[in-house]
Amino acid sequence: MNIIARPMGDYQTNCYIVRVDGKDIIIDPGMGATSWVEENVTNPIAILNTHGHFDHVWSNDALQKKFNIPLYTPKDDIFLLQNSTYMPGLPPSTPDVEVIGDAEFELEGIKVKYRHFPGHCPGCSTIEIGDAMFSGDFIFERSIGRYDFPYSSVDDMRDSLKRFLEIDYDKAVYPGHGGITSIKAEQKNTPYWLNSI
Repeated sequence: MNIIARPMGDYQTNCYIVRVDGKDIIIDPGMGATSWVEENVTNPIAILNTHGHFDHVWSNDALQKKFNIPLYTPKDDIFLLQNSTYMPGLPPSTPDVEVIGDAEFELEGIKVKYRHFPGHCPGCSTIEIGDAMFSGDFIFERSIGRYDFPYSSVDDMRDSLKRFLEIDYDKAVYPGHGGITSIKAEQKNTPYWLNSI
């Protein structure tokens, strides 16, 4: 498995391309991601959203149409794909697959696991492929996602952090913003956040 990333737009949102056995999965194509993705994929098979905030989904529609590939989005965030509180000019997109809660898929032989961790937004999820977890805006290196936005929930964030502590294995964590960390590294920081929110 090979992973490449590029921070996109004013919010430096990480867009990822995950290549497994010559197949490319695009994760969180944000603002300005279309041309970079086009230049770096050879066999795209799917677009995956960790959640529905505009800076993670801006290029969904353009890439869906360009490559004619399915879009997977957490069901609870689909309403955000049609209307952004912060960016009225968001190009609307419609997922082909509504991801409900924790869910597993096989995309042309590649296993993909969604874990639902609401709090930052209703559908906020992580995505596991191989030995990597793509954490969107749930967990960052030494930080967590904000829970003071419209549709955020501090109670859901607290519950999600408790469930994150229950994961009993380690993987590299590729967040929606900032640098790479790991499950175990961030589990060490989780009690601090639970006591702080």
